[in-house]
Amino acid sequence: MKNVKAPTSVSYSNYLIARLKDPSYAALYLETHFEEEEDPDPGLLKLALNDVLEALSRSNLSPEQAELHAQKLDKLLSQQGSDVIYGLSQWLSELGLKLTVTVAEQEHE
Repeated sequence: MKNVKAPTSVSYSNYLIARLKDPSYAALYLETHFEEEEDPDPGLLKLALNDVLEALSRSNLSPEQAELHAQKLDKLLSQQGSDVIYGLSQWLSELGLKLTVTVAEQEHE
């Protein structure tokens, strides 16, 4: 019987982090998480923000700064009130992204 090696594939996590290194893709990725309309899962948003942090921190922050930024995200997501929005805006800015508001598309009936 022959030993056959199956080709290895890139893990989804590695693929995602590689794609998220493109700030435009990272922005779109986060936008899709913010647009979740029915029963949004805060845990998924936190995972998405951490994925973006992992990808973009490599080019924007030192390893020490990235760790502090991860801690800042945990603190930020535990807050309540309008401070969360301002804090998230600043957090994204440090990764080279910005929080924006656009007009929602209206459904025509």
